[in-house]
Amino acid sequence: MSSLPLAGRLTALRHALSEFGVDGFFLPRSDEHLGEYVPACAERLAWLTGFTGSAGLALVLPEAAAVFSDGRYQIQMRQQVEQSVWSIEHMYETVPPLWAAEHATGKAIGYDPRIVSVQDIEAFRKAGCQMVALNRNPIDGIWTDRPAPPSSPVLVQPLELTGRENHAKIRDIADILRQNGQDAVLLPDPTSIAWLLNIRGRDLPFLPVALCFAVLHVDETVDLFIDPSRIDGSVSTHLGDAVRVRKSAEMAQVLQTLHGKTIRLDPARCPVWFTVTLKSANATLAHGTDPCLMPRASKTPAELDGMRRAHLLDGIALCRFLSWLDVHGVGKTEIAISDHLLALRREAESCIGPSFHTIAGTGPNAAIMHYAPTQEHCDTVQADTFLLIDSGGQYTDATTDVTRTVWMGTGTPPEAWKTHYTCVLKGLIALHSAVFPAGTHGYRLDPLARLALWQEGLDFDHGAGHGVGSCLSVHEWPLGFTRRPVLDPICEHMVLTNEPGFYAPGSHGIRLESQMETCLAHRTETGDMLCFRTLTLAPIDQRGIVPSRLTDVERSWLNDYHAEVLAQIGPHLATEDYAWLERACRKL
Repeated sequence: MSSLPLAGRLTALRHALSEFGVDGFFLPRSDEHLGEYVPACAERLAWLTGFTGSAGLALVLPEAAAVFSDGRYQIQMRQQVEQSVWSIEHMYETVPPLWAAEHATGKAIGYDPRIVSVQDIEAFRKAGCQMVALNRNPIDGIWTDRPAPPSSPVLVQPLELTGRENHAKIRDIADILRQNGQDAVLLPDPTSIAWLLNIRGRDLPFLPVALCFAVLHVDETVDLFIDPSRIDGSVSTHLGDAVRVRKSAEMAQVLQTLHGKTIRLDPARCPVWFTVTLKSANATLAHGTDPCLMPRASKTPAELDGMRRAHLLDGIALCRFLSWLDVHGVGKTEIAISDHLLALRREAESCIGPSFHTIAGTGPNAAIMHYAPTQEHCDTVQADTFLLIDSGGQYTDATTDVTRTVWMGTGTPPEAWKTHYTCVLKGLIALHSAVFPAGTHGYRLDPLARLALWQEGLDFDHGAGHGVGSCLSVHEWPLGFTRRPVLDPICEHMVLTNEPGFYAPGSHGIRLESQMETCLAHRTETGDMLCFRTLTLAPIDQRGIVPSRLTDVERSWLNDYHAEVLAQIGPHLATEDYAWLERACRKL
């Protein structure tokens, strides 16, 4: 990544900070859009620390430095980060602002206001930290071979896939602004802009968006900030007269014209630079959730049809893959297995590519929740161990995400491992089988995925599921099943994953994940009741199951699911793969 060795980068950064007049630096794993996926030119956290996870941050002080991430990445951080110079912290157990307050008393901590959210800076300041906005990012001055920013052409997402015209979506969001007495909303998130304007791009490896910013005004016009050369005549016609395409360099100038207006921004998703610029224009800032999030989460009938089409194609590829894996998997490398699955997915004309870096972990690697094999660092699949494959595809009409854990070899898993596997399966079935009032918060359903594990004294350190986009982000926040009290309601027509797991570091890991559509179960006098319908079509390996631990209801659920998989996928398979699928879907 650079001519400067990894071991010397922290020292180089500390030296650079003295030129900025600050003692320390706060570096989140984000770019100017604060999204989960960032272009190579914004992988500053990975460049500095070696940690390549999708969530995290670093705090650098004169005598201390720490890397923080969540439970998914604790093992990975310890493998990638040099612990002689960095401490490894769990961001929910050691809260970064409190760590900084303890270690940086009387010291000034610099940050890049273009890549740090308003919410994050407020948290540091409330903890008593002295935070100083810098006029440029000090990493960029020492990262001498930093890649160039992406610049893919903007693409139109057609009406038959979105189900709603862009001008109708603009009107809906403008109505929200009117109802709240607001003049405009700032949209730094390219996924919100992609949904709003029915556009896509190829700027990021796994997320089909064009990196851009937008301001939507109450008069139902939009300022879109992106290089105009990326928009051809057909896209310009699609956007219409209501969308003004402007160069990114014009953004500060346009924000200055909002003098005296009330501008909505989401403090969790808006960089500090925008608030400083708007305040200098004497605009009134109104903190509020990105108004595109909930409409985006409720899929249109066209989007749900696209989900079903994509999951059929995805299921065909997965079943062909699992059939191949049973015969050829042992002795293959994790990256070879990952590549083979992607090649099968790509046979579908509508497949754009993967929706995230495939997790294919054998043995102890399966216990690393977001393990990602590479050509340089991967293991060979061994017999008599679990192989965890978490993968997904980006299709023109949907996004998929599925995990299956497969027992490799002719033997049977140890009884304790089978107990772990069965508890995870029971959690998957319990969450899928939930019937609940419309508007229930996801964290209230999260325990259903854990109860069987809890009864054995076990748990897992990640949420039980997340929202999924429509040819957008595989992790569509804020929806999900989380342990933290995130107050976002689950409503009809949303698409979420269901993914309980169990991880024994140094030994094995298990996760089962399917996507679900939220459907109406009952309409009652006291309100609507919702349920889930599974979209994913791939068999669940029965070799890890302890049948006596399943209730009759759970056994029926599994048998019914497998009958559906066989009926939907079977007709599309060659004879040999069909025979395998029949065996995999046999009644338990």
